[in-house]
Amino acid sequence: MAANVLNSQRAIAASVYVVRAFVRLRELLATNKALTQKLAELERTVASHDVHIQSLFEAIRRLMTPDPPKPRRIGFRV
Repeated sequence: MAANVLNSQRAIAASVYVVRAFVRLRELLATNKALTQKLAELERTVASHDVHIQSLFEAIRRLMTPDPPKPRRIGFRV
């Protein structure tokens, strides 16, 4: 880093700034990994719910279709 070569306050400040940037980057990557795991878990949960929701829609559609009318007999009733 610059502070290893140069002996000035500005070089030391730049070195500290670079180290802090890498520390922040490492923290963001750790947070991103946790976020990725949570998102994958949520996706698995929603995927199982999709099957149940689809079966509910199918049952509702079956209830919405009317029963076929019974054929009427032609002729007189005795």
